[in-house]
Amino acid sequence: MPKQELVSDKLAVPNGHFAQATVAEATGRFVFISGMTARNAEGGVTGVGDVSAQTHQVCQNLQAAVESAGGTLEDIARVDVYVRNMEDFDAIHAVRRQYFTGVAPASTMVEVSKFVNKDYLIEINAIAVVS
Repeated sequence: MPKQELVSDKLAVPNGHFAQATVAEATGRFVFISGMTARNAEGGVTGVGDVSAQTHQVCQNLQAAVESAGGTLEDIARVDVYVRNMEDFDAIHAVRRQYFTGVAPASTMVEVSKFVNKDYLIEINAIAVVS
């Protein structure tokens, strides 16, 4: 069963591209994806100084990770997003809409002061349920 969005009329409509909550049947395998950054397959940083380019790379990395488990981005039920600048919220969500085209995952986004590489602007970890 694919994930489903849960909507409560007791909560405000999300202001970004995410669900208030998602439900996914646990008949598949849980896949816990470590924090993905803008590090590309060659080991370099894609989009230095460009949060949109970095978000594209992060989403491509998430996609590669979930596909290695036999799933798709649609199987991702939850993401945690860490950003250097919360003012990039709209740009990040514009990119996320291009990758998470069905039911959006539940999500948390927080601003952090540092990443392991000074050039990283965003990092996303994820939980998927792959059947």
